[in-house]
Amino acid sequence: MDQPKFCEDCGQKHDCSEVYRQLGKKEGQSVTFKVVVAFLIPILVFIASLVVFEHILAGMIETKELRIAVDFLLAVAVTSAVVSVIKRTKA
Repeated sequence: MDQPKFCEDCGQKHDCSEVYRQLGKKEGQSVTFKVVVAFLIPILVFIASLVVFEHILAGMIETKELRIAVDFLLAVAVTSAVVSVIKRTKA
C-alpha cells in the first residue's frame, strides 16, 4: 500500500496505518435500523400527517392558505411528538 505524500515525513506513519487496519477489523451492530428510525420515520410521519389533516380539514376550513398553515402546524406537532417518543424509548 502506497503512503500518501503527507505521510512520508511522519515518524508515526506505521503506527497510524496499524490503527486504521485495526479499526477496519472492528465488528459491530449495523446502524441501518437506527438511521431508519432517526431519519425516515419522522419524514414519513410528517407526510402522512399532512395528507390526513388535509383530508380532515378540507371540509372544515374554506380558506386554502389558512388550511395549509393549519395542516402544516398540526403535522409538525404530530412529528415532534413522535420524535420525542422515539427519543424517550432510546434513553
